[in-house]
Amino acid sequence: MSVTVEIQRATALRGLPTNREMKAWLAQALAGLRPVASLTVRVVDAEEGGALNARWRGKQGPTNVLSFPVSGLEDVAPQLLGDIVLCAPVLKAEAAAQAKTIAAHCAHLLVHGALHLLGYDHLNDKEAEQMEALERELLAELQFPDPYAEREIPS
Repeated sequence: MSVTVEIQRATALRGLPTNREMKAWLAQALAGLRPVASLTVRVVDAEEGGALNARWRGKQGPTNVLSFPVSGLEDVAPQLLGDIVLCAPVLKAEAAAQAKTIAAHCAHLLVHGALHLLGYDHLNDKEAEQMEALERELLAELQFPDPYAEREIPS
């Protein structure tokens, strides 16, 4: 198995999982789906996240995760999956609002983004059910709780 993950940190925000943790989560999650893979994770601030979201999705403001799959290079670099962009302030705010640990939410967003790189999507109910089931399975293997389970938010 050879999953190569490059981590780029373009934010000063602290309190996020380490590069080692993020690489390990992605390597384990992808092992059964693509045992040979290469991807980049870029952790950004709200400004860069918002600019990317506006440019590529036509939506204002930052979002938690963006995926940029590589296409057209399958013959030259079949292991190259693409890029995942995590917006650190959105990730942290969502984790707090959903009463999740930052690690659990980060792992979920990484798995979610990686599945998009592999061609999974959630544009309709059937696709969403398949993708969410796979996310649950992969996160359970990583020892994280079901990201879609209802949680009681403390007041």
